[in-house]
Amino acid sequence: MSATPGRIFLSRIVGQAVFDPAGDQVGKLRDVVVAVRSARQRPRVLGLVVEVLGRRRVFLPITRVTSLDSGQIITTGVLNVRKFVQRRTETLAIHELLDRTVTLPDGTSGTVYDLAMEQDPRRDWYVSDVAVQSGGKRFGRRGPHQVLEWDQVKGLTTEEAGQGATHLLATMDEMRAADLANALRDLPPKRRMEVVTELDDERLADVLEELPEKDQVEILGVLDPERASDVLTEMDPDDAADLLGELPTAVAEALLALMEPDDAEDVRRLLTYEERTAGGMMTTEPVVLPPDATIAEALARIRNPDLIPALASMVYVCRPPLETPTGKFLGIVHFQALLREPPSTLVSAIVDNDIDWPRPEASLEHVANLLAAYNMVALPVVDENFHLLGAVTIDDVLDHLLPEGWREQDAEPDSGAESEVVTHG
Repeated sequence: MSATPGRIFLSRIVGQAVFDPAGDQVGKLRDVVVAVRSARQRPRVLGLVVEVLGRRRVFLPITRVTSLDSGQIITTGVLNVRKFVQRRTETLAIHELLDRTVTLPDGTSGTVYDLAMEQDPRRDWYVSDVAVQSGGKRFGRRGPHQVLEWDQVKGLTTEEAGQGATHLLATMDEMRAADLANALRDLPPKRRMEVVTELDDERLADVLEELPEKDQVEILGVLDPERASDVLTEMDPDDAADLLGELPTAVAEALLALMEPDDAEDVRRLLTYEERTAGGMMTTEPVVLPPDATIAEALARIRNPDLIPALASMVYVCRPPLETPTGKFLGIVHFQALLREPPSTLVSAIVDNDIDWPRPEASLEHVANLLAAYNMVALPVVDENFHLLGAVTIDDVLDHLLPEGWREQDAEPDSGAESEVVTHG
């Protein structure tokens, strides 16, 4: 190592950027791979799990890490591009050991909330210390905490039946939903469900939307029906409809009956359309405004951080009622047009309505052609009487255009690529 730091707590480096010698970022640290041998022997650090471009997770041997000083992780510049696959003898320190219940020297219980690693005189890295919260899980973060040596605690070498995930989730708090979904896919089924149990409904809904359908069905199937319906309510109606469409009819109907009536009505309407049509892809919750709304009001609505960028790219102007299906659809106003006019201007003065908008039965190809032809990231979907039914966004179109199972595929190297690539220098 070019720098020899002292004790390093893993919570301080997980999520940190990994750089090559030239100072260019090659990925982010997601976990530390260790070999847990016994309760008395400190686990040896084998390497790091690094998430590189395309959310692929690769293994970086600890011998190729030249610096961990001040949280800066620097490599020799060489990364193996093969996807990391955990071996039976390996343990993921962050994902598997955090939240483990252990027995302390005085016989009481505690919960692991962090681990520390140190380098010995031979320059090998070991997990040296365990940060523990006394009192077990029932005290949460309010219990006293202490840092003990690895061999002072018992319970880290055996799998725990009901391990929590509070501290693990703390390391994932700033991850995007797509990245958290990717992390869940790599966890063993038992650990995955422990994480799912502790995610709040809104966060779980966001993650489910980023998972392959088979994983969505698996997770929803083990949730209590009441909670499953709450999570479906938090999902975008089109994603909830896609998921329910994968379930047996009786199960889907039971969950719809438990959902909030207004949300269930939107989902039921979407389920009537074929999957690869405008109706099957649209969301029923675009930003809808009356013609007498001002540009200031429109900007305030699309400023909502919960809106995805494609839905925030325009507002849809309709006569009341303003919930889909709306009154007469008058047109759209692009975000850029809102920025060019005085805040007091009415949206009805700048609506754009000179395109033959798609009907709900329009094909996927037709919708994709319209988005490409008019350089748009979203389109209104109207019925034969020009009532707004919903909006199709480009992310949903891409979801259907990409090969089936694309969420499960990593970006593979070209067939002629070497198994190891030099990033720089």
